[in-house]
Amino acid sequence: MESNFVDYVKIMCRSGKGGRGSMHLRHVKYNPNGGPDGGDGGKGGSIILRGNHNYWTLLHLKYERHIFAEHGGNGGKDKCHGTDGKDIYIDVPPGTVVYDAETGKFVCDVAYDGQEVLLLKGGRGGLGNFQFRTATNQAPRYAQPGEPMQEMTVILELKLLADVGLVGFPNAGKSTLLSALSNARPKIANYPFTTMEPSLGIVGYRDQKSFVMADIPGIIEGAAEGKGLGLRFLRHIERNSLLLFMVPGDTDDIRREYEILLNELRQFNPEMLDKHRVLAITKCDLLDEELIGMLRQETLSQPLPTGRGVDTPTVGKQGLQGNDSPPSQGGVGGESLPVVFISAVTGYGLDELKDVLWRELNAESNKLAAVMQEDTLVHRDKDMTRFAAELADEGEDEDLEPLDATEDEDLEYDDLEYIDAADIEDMEDFEDFEYTDAPEKS
Repeated sequence: MESNFVDYVKIMCRSGKGGRGSMHLRHVKYNPNGGPDGGDGGKGGSIILRGNHNYWTLLHLKYERHIFAEHGGNGGKDKCHGTDGKDIYIDVPPGTVVYDAETGKFVCDVAYDGQEVLLLKGGRGGLGNFQFRTATNQAPRYAQPGEPMQEMTVILELKLLADVGLVGFPNAGKSTLLSALSNARPKIANYPFTTMEPSLGIVGYRDQKSFVMADIPGIIEGAAEGKGLGLRFLRHIERNSLLLFMVPGDTDDIRREYEILLNELRQFNPEMLDKHRVLAITKCDLLDEELIGMLRQETLSQPLPTGRGVDTPTVGKQGLQGNDSPPSQGGVGGESLPVVFISAVTGYGLDELKDVLWRELNAESNKLAAVMQEDTLVHRDKDMTRFAAELADEGEDEDLEPLDATEDEDLEYDDLEYIDAADIEDMEDFEDFEYTDAPEKS
């Protein structure tokens, strides 16, 4: 069964061209030499992206691959102005990032509800000959053509907005925890990769407070090379302010699994290692009190570093260490990674986990990092060596050809202008026009 969760689409967008200015000389019964009265052409419609919190996926765009704005109307006699083309608004969920499908370059980002981003600017209408009358040229016999339309094939990529992102291997208990803390009901089963799409849940806290938690499919060692489901879903936790690492308590080496997860995040986006982290030891219902006490004592005697503000530690046979230094005994500035022992099945440790998550989310350092990230968030361009494979994995590798010209009588491909992503933020106006002579209309 095909999922309704769509977070990756490729669409072709085209703005409208400006209408032609009219070259007309007024000639009526009682005013045979009325002079020029050609009107201006109308403005072509623009393509505008708009954030809309009522959408949570890109499903509404999956089957609408061609989005064309209206062309501006031509000017007419009696100084009649051409009709302006209607602007097209593309509603997308907040957190949508746009890339150029041809070059892989970052185009724009729609981060919040109501935000509008001009994707393609409609062409300006040409001036009619009425605008060119002067004392020495009282009957100009030329008018301006409209500005050409612009076209671009873009990729819309959704990155979910949440406070806490769950990171762990398959069958680490991520979906079970989300279902225990919220009303979300992700699929849960006793086999790997049960979760095939991200899920969001609202976790209630004391005094009617809450935060949003995001569950993504599990990642495995080598995901950066395409193993398992790869790293395609990690983009959904790029915007999270806190990462909750989940390692089962019955695993052979907790430190080793934690470091593998860190390494996969580093391969995907090194900036994710600067986020606050919490480690949850799951499935504690399978452990007795003595074993839980031993694991707790081990984490206290040799804390896991937080990784904030320093080089990410690497793991060796002796445990999680820095470059050539002995194991860290206090993380950064005396801080260590918070570790919580939980069982989502029995509810053991869940209240303590929510307390830790809320404390980390509201820490002053986390708030400051969130403000700085909002102002300095940098989106990387697509890696072109993997771009073709990414499109194939997402099922978007087919070329989107323009519609048949017969479907649009006014479509003139000579008026088509392909633009680069760099032109979108600061769209410069056309300064020069080419004037064309037109036959005089009686």
